[in-house]
Amino acid sequence: MSEAGVRGIILAHGSMATGLVDAVRQIAGIEEGVLTPLSNKGLSPEAIGDLVRSHVHGPTILFTDLQSGSCGFAARRYCHDLADFVVISGVSLPALLEFVMNRQLALDELAARVVERARNAIISSPGDAAVNEHRAVSR
Repeated sequence: MSEAGVRGIILAHGSMATGLVDAVRQIAGIEEGVLTPLSNKGLSPEAIGDLVRSHVHGPTILFTDLQSGSCGFAARRYCHDLADFVVISGVSLPALLEFVMNRQLALDELAARVVERARNAIISSPGDAAVNEHRAVSR
């Protein structure tokens, strides 16, 4: 891993990636280049792959908004041969904050930690009968 740590790329529909990077900067105060926002707007799958590849320099996690959307498909299809590269789909603010706070970890360890944090961040508030019923059944 580079001394600077793992880099992150967010590839999403529309301006979602830019908004997420802005939110992370406001919360965590990260420096430029830690997270790079990219949009698939107006791009073919091949162009998306080329765009991502042009931004990968060293250990990188690519966060996509959807696993089965054009961003996720293109990332896995056109970037599967990159060394030190992991794709995580279903990007969220908790996942990105975990990433920026721990980016000095080894790539595989960091990716596992980010996914676990994102899963644990999804909760519901008490009071929803359907959710409470599910909670009782799933315990």
